[in-house]
Amino acid sequence: MYQLFCDTNSELWFSEAKELGLSVIRMPYVLDGKEYAYDLGEATDFKHFFGRMREGAVPTTSAINEQDYLDYFEPVLQEGKDIYYISFSHKMSATFDAMDRAVAALKEKYPDRVIRTFDTKAISFGAGFQVWYAAQKWKEGATMDELEAYLEQLRAHTVVYFVVDDLVYLKRGGRISAVTAAFGKLLGIKPLISIAEDGTLQSVGKIKGSKKVISEFIRLMHEHNCNAGYRIKVMQADCPETGEALASAIRAEFGQDAPVDCQMVGPVIGTHCGPGTLGLIFYGDR
Repeated sequence: MYQLFCDTNSELWFSEAKELGLSVIRMPYVLDGKEYAYDLGEATDFKHFFGRMREGAVPTTSAINEQDYLDYFEPVLQEGKDIYYISFSHKMSATFDAMDRAVAALKEKYPDRVIRTFDTKAISFGAGFQVWYAAQKWKEGATMDELEAYLEQLRAHTVVYFVVDDLVYLKRGGRISAVTAAFGKLLGIKPLISIAEDGTLQSVGKIKGSKKVISEFIRLMHEHNCNAGYRIKVMQADCPETGEALASAIRAEFGQDAPVDCQMVGPVIGTHCGPGTLGLIFYGDR
């Protein structure tokens, strides 16, 4: 018997995580000098968070440490269960160095227990997409090997795109230069960001003007042969009207029964992309 873990950078909604019986590792963020642990939206004041960012507040994020991982994992091992942790991209955080140390210590302390991890090589619901489908297999009784094989093929078909409203947040994170950010804002250019096969973010294009974003997303869905039999997720960072407009456009293009829904971006991811970000996750040809 094993317990399935994920983290809040998967941005799976809290009610889904509870319904599936997942153990969730909460990632931290700091706003106005106070530290929070993201709870997948259960009690998060999204309006306050993004409102403060719009007012000029600069939230930060940090990696959890080795002891945090021990605190999450050891009680499960003490119950006699093994652990399978599906994480966000290891290329995007130093937290996994701490995780590796914790896992090594626990394997030495509990030699009869198994701890396995899977790198989704994605972030936000790009990771959550894989967690949600893997959890269905886990609930059906899939072994760790069966789950890993399923996740490997699912990862190869998880498509993630997003655009940001203000390049200043990518500049702060070192993703683009100050000059690029200044010219981008002046010209109304929105960088189109995706995730490379190694799990890093990459700029794959530029969209000039907000009105072209939705049509470009629809074009990309066709380009990647979107399979509307899988969930389609729109992520929006305090821009619900734009998010719903994209969801409506997807239904118009792929059928009113297309399994698309729109969800708010959480504070940890929001810290790095900023308010006004619009993202899209679907199953297709990567």
